[in-house]
Amino acid sequence: MFERPRTGERAVLVRLGLGAPADPEDIEEFTQLAVSAGAQPVATITGRRERPDPRYFVGSGKAEEIRDCALANTADVILVDHALSPSQERNLEKLAGRRVLDRNGLILDIFAQRARSPEGKLQVELAQLKHIATRLVRGWTHLERQRGGGIGLRGPGETQLETDRRLVGQRVRVLTRRLEKLQLQRETGRRARAEIPVPSVALVGYTNAGKSTLFRAMTGADAYVADQLFATLDPLVRRLRLPGGTECVFADTVGFIRELPHELVAAFRSTLTEAREATLLLHVIDASNPRRDEHIGAVNAVLEEIGAGSIRQICVYNKIDRLGIAPRVEHDADGLPVRVWLSAARGDGLELLRAAITERIARGVRNATLRLSVGQGALRSRLYASGTVRAERALDDGGCELTAQLPDVELLALARLPGVQVVVDAPAGNVPAALGGLLESPVLPAAELH
Repeated sequence: MFERPRTGERAVLVRLGLGAPADPEDIEEFTQLAVSAGAQPVATITGRRERPDPRYFVGSGKAEEIRDCALANTADVILVDHALSPSQERNLEKLAGRRVLDRNGLILDIFAQRARSPEGKLQVELAQLKHIATRLVRGWTHLERQRGGGIGLRGPGETQLETDRRLVGQRVRVLTRRLEKLQLQRETGRRARAEIPVPSVALVGYTNAGKSTLFRAMTGADAYVADQLFATLDPLVRRLRLPGGTECVFADTVGFIRELPHELVAAFRSTLTEAREATLLLHVIDASNPRRDEHIGAVNAVLEEIGAGSIRQICVYNKIDRLGIAPRVEHDADGLPVRVWLSAARGDGLELLRAAITERIARGVRNATLRLSVGQGALRSRLYASGTVRAERALDDGGCELTAQLPDVELLALARLPGVQVVVDAPAGNVPAALGGLLESPVLPAAELH
């Protein structure tokens, strides 16, 4: 056994191709991840296997090569661009005599460095604790020791490992309770915004695609911008006025990446609610990246996982200045804008994007029946004041049923309110994606939108 060093940045990077040679683009991305975490890559080891080795993941011969390389380069840590099981990580550490960190652990470390808000810090710590809970049997010799004896304390006692596991479990429960309180606060703010039907637009995309740059260019907010992976983690929300006077809520979210750790997806679920409950998603894509199609697939996979896969999207192809092409808008068969090509850094094409957002939000006005409970008198008055009500009928329970003509975005916002049910009269084949999954039943109670 060895005592694991607590510091050190010199790293050996390991990436295997499973069934095929390791892709240079994957190696480059992993190198960027390592640098983003503060590591100094001193060597990179690649290889190819048909399937992972149960003991070391990389195979015994490759494990010895990694050990020798780490020794020759006086490396402090070995970073593996794969998800390792606790036993694989432990076995490789024991053989190499160095700290070993897999891809999930590396991304969690970056998130721990970048989180700034109290909620973000709690979410990262919770994800880290869940990740290390099964990795407590590591290179620390003290984990095998028993608690000290003494008068009244002699006996089998409790191993340090058992103590550590118990303390981790207690901390996880404390963090979970704190996050639940913060989530309630965030939900209260979201419901307050929903009382005034303002559409919400969320930026999503692969990490380093330029979301924060676009957010700053569109809103003027002082968002942190850097050419690195996961430059920003904490969501920013700003109000934005679109052409014609339409207002919307603009939200920047955490960047996605291939093989995003499930611990992070689960921990950041409340933060990603900004994307899950958005009226419209702006899927920001690095147009200059040769693997942009793969990145699009990775982002859409995470959106499906958090329940945002059916929300309408505009694909924003950013960084066109690197390609030397002019800004443009592409439309679908119905004439709706679906792709905008621009350069957020230079500001080229931003007006095209604003117009596209306005058009996507404004399209889809339809007739609907609103069933309001007795306590929604203020909402009834606002709807009448807006001139959207066409007819009214009293209900037996004291509430009312209004026939109104409203845009999709306002119907979605109203359906989120307690005491409101929305029955949509939508022509067949003309249901927007944002409502598509909800219209399997004609009634839209608020619970179905959460």
